[in-house]
Amino acid sequence: MAPKKYLLSLGLIASTVVSTYFVTVSTAQQPVLETADNDYQVAAVLYMQKAAEYRALAYQAFNLAKWQLDADLDKKNVKKLPKAERKMPRAIVVDIDETVLDNSPAQAYAIKNRRPFNLPDWYAWGEMRKAKAIPGSVEFLNYAVSKGVKIFYISNRDEVQKQATIDNLKSVGFPDISAENVLTRTKESGKDARRAIAAAKHRIVLLMGDNLDDFTSAFEKKSVSDRFAEVDKMKTLWGRNFIVLSNAMYGTWESAIYEYNRLTEAQKAAKRASSLELP
Repeated sequence: MAPKKYLLSLGLIASTVVSTYFVTVSTAQQPVLETADNDYQVAAVLYMQKAAEYRALAYQAFNLAKWQLDADLDKKNVKKLPKAERKMPRAIVVDIDETVLDNSPAQAYAIKNRRPFNLPDWYAWGEMRKAKAIPGSVEFLNYAVSKGVKIFYISNRDEVQKQATIDNLKSVGFPDISAENVLTRTKESGKDARRAIAAAKHRIVLLMGDNLDDFTSAFEKKSVSDRFAEVDKMKTLWGRNFIVLSNAMYGTWESAIYEYNRLTEAQKAAKRASSLELP
């Protein structure tokens, strides 16, 4: 067989094997799941996918990030730093999901098929490598890299998703992608240890995320009222060192409503209803 035809045949075989594998992962091997009433998420997913206001908020966040980075690059501001930090290279830490990559199609799939969050579905979506970039994110991070800034992508995607995540990030144009600075979850969901890796040799100029846990462990496992209080304590940091992306689809904010308990879908619905503030 000619080399070219051989390679084409090999590619077709590999493609078939991969496709079969993911169909198997997403169907036959899945445990029986409780049917989820995800209708309450419809408006949040549609807002992310269809609202021009959402796009405006995303651009606003990355425009603000650029202004803050430009201010930090000003030599006058650098002189105000402690001497030990003045010559340290800069870094920006970003979360991945709903901060730089849009996973709303996966949320829409779960709603349509009445499926709760589960790892087989989540892994299968990641392996597709189809997540689009959040508006403004690619442009901003490329700008930052052009100014000599190191980017650390710190995500609670599991380590088994790392290569697919790297491939997806590269495919939509993100810069500075490597196994060393795309830091996925290996043991714990808390990000302090991974942020410490970034801070060991760099001065972190900005942190960007859609979840308060992306910024500091001070928010981890806190109640709704305590999360409010912590946000208020840090009010001078929002928009300056910490920049939040909008995500009403899911997050620790919802877990806090459930008081971090493992609840049935019916119990979650009851908890959401009882948490509403009425006139």
